[in-house]
Amino acid sequence: MSLSAFDSLPDEARLWLLALAQPTEASVITPEMEALMGRWRHKGVQYQGAWTLLEHRILAVAEPILASQPSGCAIDGMLRGVNQLMGKVGLSLEDPQAVIVRLGSGLRTIPRANLETLLADGTLDGTTPVLDLALLTLGDLRQGRLERPLSATWIGRKFLRPAASQA
Repeated sequence: MSLSAFDSLPDEARLWLLALAQPTEASVITPEMEALMGRWRHKGVQYQGAWTLLEHRILAVAEPILASQPSGCAIDGMLRGVNQLMGKVGLSLEDPQAVIVRLGSGLRTIPRANLETLLADGTLDGTTPVLDLALLTLGDLRQGRLERPLSATWIGRKFLRPAASQA
């Protein structure tokens, strides 16, 4: 996973992770993403956003100013721009409520409504790697927190029964 696009940004930079509905090459979105990052401003503030595409599916955008001076309008503008450019190039984003897991066949998107069934039939278990698209900082991504075992996520807390204690 190359994070070189973020080399000049501090660990505290605010991070957004968005999953594409289908794998793609970064070159498909590069012109539009570069243009979006270049024009990202609000109320006179020029944002210093950078982006990369992880595993051909996860769009990562980081920006340092918004970590200390948050602006909902600036964030909404960027996210609206990403949605528009995805439509322009014929791509779409996953439902943000879906869960992305790594199975033997690669990344797979699971609707939340299907989690319990897939846990019951053994498709998913406590060791299944889950991508945490709710990371808040670039430092979290750099420290390898994108992927965690299912048992260490809200899914594990909700659906997995703790092992009976040995007496």
